[in-house]
Amino acid sequence: MTVIERADAALDHIAGPDLKYEKLADGFMFTEGPVWVRQGGYLLFSDIPAGRIHKWSPKEGASVYREPSFKSNGLTLDRQGRLIACEHVGRRVSRTEADGKVVAIARGIDGNRLNSPNDVVSKSDGATYFSDPDFGLRNDRIGAQAPKEFDFNGVWRAGTDGQLTPVAKDFSGPNGLAFSPDESVLYVDDTMKGHIRAFDVKKDGMLENGRVFAQLTGDGPGAPDGMKIDVEGNVYCTGPGCIHIYTSKGKFLGRLKLGHIANIGWGDDDWRTLYLASLTAICRIRLKIPGIPVGAK
Repeated sequence: MTVIERADAALDHIAGPDLKYEKLADGFMFTEGPVWVRQGGYLLFSDIPAGRIHKWSPKEGASVYREPSFKSNGLTLDRQGRLIACEHVGRRVSRTEADGKVVAIARGIDGNRLNSPNDVVSKSDGATYFSDPDFGLRNDRIGAQAPKEFDFNGVWRAGTDGQLTPVAKDFSGPNGLAFSPDESVLYVDDTMKGHIRAFDVKKDGMLENGRVFAQLTGDGPGAPDGMKIDVEGNVYCTGPGCIHIYTSKGKFLGRLKLGHIANIGWGDDDWRTLYLASLTAICRIRLKIPGIPVGAK
C-alpha cells in the first residue's frame, strides 16, 4: 500500500524502499490523537464520534480505555506521564492525575468557554499548548453544535500557574502542533488554509514572528491535521492522501502515500515507530530516525 514519493535524496535517511505498513486494529468511527505510553508499553487513541479513548497493546490488542471521553480528539502526555486530552463536548483540556481523577486545566477565560480544543503538546517546563478551532461546534458527530464564545480560532497556552493565555489568534482552522527538538519553534498547521506556520517561542512562553513554513499540496483526501517532529527536527504533517515530510528549514523531502491519515504519534521503546490514526483503523510504520519522546523520561 505504501508509496514513497521522493522529492529529495535525504528522504532515504528517513524511509527506505522496504518500508512496511501494518494495520493493528480496525472497526472504529474516526480515530485521532495516538500517543504512546512507554511505561506501560501501549498506545492510547481517541475515537471521536464513539466518545471513547481506546488502548492498544501488542499482547492484548484493542480495548476501551475510557468511556465517555467527551469526544476527545488530540492526546498527549506531560513530563509526569499524565494523560492530557482535548475534549470537544467538554470544550476543555483535561488532565488525568496519578490517582485517576480527571481535572480541567483549560476551560476558557472571562466567562467565555473555549471552542473545541483539537490537538495538544506539552512543553518541558510543564506548560500545555493547544489548538482551538470551532470544528466541534459545527456538528454533533464530532462534538456538540453550539455558538462560539470567542471571536477567533486560535492557539492557547495553559501555564503551570493556572493562567490560560491565547498566544495566536489569526488562524482559520488551527489543528496539529509540535515543538522543534529544542522547543525554540512551535509549528502549527491550519487545516482551512492548507499550510504549516512556524513561531519563535519567547522565554516567557509567548509566540512571535509567525510565518508560513510550508504549503501542503497533493492528491487524495485530507488536509493538514496531525503533526510530529523527529529528533533531527524534520517535520511530519498529515495532508492530502499522505504524510508530508520537510526539513527544519522548510525543504520538502517527499511524501509517504498511505491514504487518509488524521493524526500520527511516535512510539515503541526506540521511538522509531510512527503510529497512524487512519480514520477507521490504527496502523503503524517503522522509520529510520526516532521521534521526540513524550511523557515521563
